[in-house]
Amino acid sequence: MQKSPLNRASQLRSALRGLNALSADIEASAVISGDGLMLASMLDPHIAADRYAAMCASLLALAERAAQEVHRGRLKRVMIEGEHGTMLLVQAGCDGVLAVAARQTVNLGMVFLEATKVAARIRGLLDQSP
Repeated sequence: MQKSPLNRASQLRSALRGLNALSADIEASAVISGDGLMLASMLDPHIAADRYAAMCASLLALAERAAQEVHRGRLKRVMIEGEHGTMLLVQAGCDGVLAVAARQTVNLGMVFLEATKVAARIRGLLDQSP
């Protein structure tokens, strides 16, 4: 059975809500297409979602090129650590990116594990024909 685009967007948002509910330290999450389009998000209203999506997709594309240059194989994730917290970008299939922003107090192991699980779920949703 094929999923409608509206049903898929709802399922993507549901996956993000579940991820964000795991810890109060997870502040935001989003599913972004490989070409930088926002597919679903749980972002603060002050964040420019379209700009954020484009920057995340660009970061992942550049990191993937750098990993290929030094023969690291297929890129799995990118972690960015700032003074106020961590951002994690996880590949979610051929054309998807899961972006997670968390406070500096977050348990990074838990975020890595759960983000990997959610990215696999997202990959399944994105790989289905519309």
